[in-house]
Amino acid sequence: MTALLDRPRPTPEDLLLLSRDHRYELVNGRLVEKSMAATSSAVVAEVLAHLNNFVRDHQAGLVLAADQGYQCFPDEPNKVRKPDISFIARDRITPALAEGHIRIAPDLVVEVLSPTDLVREVSRRIRDYLRVAVRLLWVIDPEARLVQVYRPGRRGVILPETDELDGEEVLPGFRVPVHILFRPLALLQPETTAPAASS
Repeated sequence: MTALLDRPRPTPEDLLLLSRDHRYELVNGRLVEKSMAATSSAVVAEVLAHLNNFVRDHQAGLVLAADQGYQCFPDEPNKVRKPDISFIARDRITPALAEGHIRIAPDLVVEVLSPTDLVREVSRRIRDYLRVAVRLLWVIDPEARLVQVYRPGRRGVILPETDELDGEEVLPGFRVPVHILFRPLALLQPETTAPAASS
């Protein structure tokens, strides 16, 4: 693994040889590790559970986790992105998807922000996905407790905790209150102790 990381120009094929314990994307010829805090990981798990349940019950397609790479960027054929969660509609699934990096854009991408994420890198990810016509993109911010929703050719929309996340035409009928996605964070917050009563 170390030898692969030290290569000056790693390839998408090299990326497949790396341990799945480490999440690397291939961007501009460099391996970029995606780190995730416990808060982000907990929110990913919550979103994944809701999506999996809905997609399974409706036989809507395939939900994929964070270790799945996408090599679907025509302008940068060696770029590989690994969204935190992705969904591909049933009518687009073929046996060719089973091996290696997926060569078609997903219908839905979910990215959950971590405290270490740089604004410019998040912006690049959003731009990359929208350029290949990902139909729906959710960028979830656990710290701000909101969801940014993006669609090709339209302005982004910010959903606060009081709003509802909608699968729209990508996942018709899927709805979940935004605040539900942040439910696991209550367990990670420091407990507050009541002040001692004065005598």
